[in-house]
Amino acid sequence: MASYEKTATKLALLFLLLVMLSGCIHRQYVTQPYPRWGEEIPIEQAENGIPLILRIMQPAEPSSASACMLLVHGMNEYIGRYAEIAHYFAERFIVAGFDLYAHGLSNPILQQADQALIAGAARQEVGQAYLAQTELYDLEPMRQSLHQALNRFVTLCDQHNEPGKPVFIVAHSLGALVTASYLLSDRYGHDLAMRVQGVVLLGPGFSVTEVPGWQGWLANPIIKLSFHAEEHFLNPQNEPWPLLLINQFVSLLTVPLLDGLFEVLSWPGIRILATPVAPDWVVDYLTDSTAERARIRADGWFIRRNLLRYVKGIESEIVTFRQRMGQFALPYYLIYSGQDPITPAWGSEDFAHTTLQNHPDNALLPLPELSHHEHLFSSRPLRDAILQNIAQWLDKRLQTLDRQ
Repeated sequence: MASYEKTATKLALLFLLLVMLSGCIHRQYVTQPYPRWGEEIPIEQAENGIPLILRIMQPAEPSSASACMLLVHGMNEYIGRYAEIAHYFAERFIVAGFDLYAHGLSNPILQQADQALIAGAARQEVGQAYLAQTELYDLEPMRQSLHQALNRFVTLCDQHNEPGKPVFIVAHSLGALVTASYLLSDRYGHDLAMRVQGVVLLGPGFSVTEVPGWQGWLANPIIKLSFHAEEHFLNPQNEPWPLLLINQFVSLLTVPLLDGLFEVLSWPGIRILATPVAPDWVVDYLTDSTAERARIRADGWFIRRNLLRYVKGIESEIVTFRQRMGQFALPYYLIYSGQDPITPAWGSEDFAHTTLQNHPDNALLPLPELSHHEHLFSSRPLRDAILQNIAQWLDKRLQTLDRQ
């Protein structure tokens, strides 16, 4: 047992060293106002005074729309960059999107920067935008954002169209985890969730990152230990007694240790040095498009740092979701890359194995040879093919609903 304690301690110290080496004073600027699309619908927020902005785009004849679609972006990005995607689907659907809590214009630092640029400022420093993650011990604030956006969108959808039109959600990466866990939750009311007739999950955050290259030799053992311990923490699996005891001992040691370490490293003062900047390899694996990679690197509206407390909270959310994912009964279309290190394929494969039989319209689009993460920002013609596949699945769902 002592060897496990020594191993966990060494790994934690190694992780601390890596974090301290990777942390730096990070300066980041925006020089153009936030990229807007569609009509802006503010949803007032009592907590912080920053409105949640719902963007809505519709066909020339809104009454011709066959359904309504809500777009949910991924971690550290923002919905403003989805204008082309919204235009594509708005030929047939009423389309909306919003910025999740602490992202885009839902982030107070980015929102203030946008206002300054609109007022005529040449540029604004936004390197501290990650501090909006301070309250993110879990994804509940993001689920609340989704709930508020979905609730308002359903109301607008009924106003612009025949009441009761089906609603679909297209969600990427962490946004897919937020969406799937929201739809499994019983906290937000049954009626609203019942309006959602299908969800498209793109590279969903159902697994923890596997760092590629030489950096992975150092980081991945810590990531795997932390995830393994979190999965077993006070949650015995179907395993022999000796293994069960070992796993419980390791988890009872590792989880509180890392939770405490990540909490300390997220404190004011310490977090300035201990919050790593996203490494270059992340952008390399976001898209297969050279031009899109260049745009992302130059785009100051992306958040480049993540509080370690927030990262640990995401890991816990993944574990909790995996324990309940077999109950996911809503029809889905799951798209994932086989070589994606950001959200590795095993998370999507486990989800599909557990839930594929839950609905006859469930479908998969595995892309085994691909390694990039943002499918909707792929190079052409791949992007067009993926959009067409999504449209075809939506058509199939609408046909099923018409027969009911």
